[in-house]
Amino acid sequence: MNKAASLANITFAQMQFNHLDQVIQIEKVSFPTPWSKNAFDYELRSNEFAHYIVALAEDQEVVGYAGIWVIIDEAHVTNIAVRQDYRGYGLGMALMLQLIQRATVLGVQRMTLEVRPSNAPARALYARLGFKDYGRRKNYYPDTNEDAIIMWKNDLG
Repeated sequence: MNKAASLANITFAQMQFNHLDQVIQIEKVSFPTPWSKNAFDYELRSNEFAHYIVALAEDQEVVGYAGIWVIIDEAHVTNIAVRQDYRGYGLGMALMLQLIQRATVLGVQRMTLEVRPSNAPARALYARLGFKDYGRRKNYYPDTNEDAIIMWKNDLG
């Protein structure tokens, strides 16, 4: 299957409970310290600041997801991941653009995120979107004690 061609058929939707099993599958292969299903369940059920989306293939399979917390006029990207067989086709960019669009509708002016210094593809993606390095969180990632680079985009509108 030509994934690049199939991206034209990707749709984006609000994450629902029935998406969680597929989200967790992607989460587990994407991150050394993945969120649990209970963590995502809490986000959807109880976190009033949370906004999560999924990218759905034509067959309605989850091929990516992303989330933000919106607090007043700022958004914090909590996570973003793309299924391995859909990476490299622009789906990460599309998910980030969806988050930015949704955040601006909610009145958000600025967006922040943390990223591993070793995650060059993600850092390049965020830079293309206008995110800038603003600092570091020392020993942020518990699996390796790697620092996190704090990035901000200050002009969403």
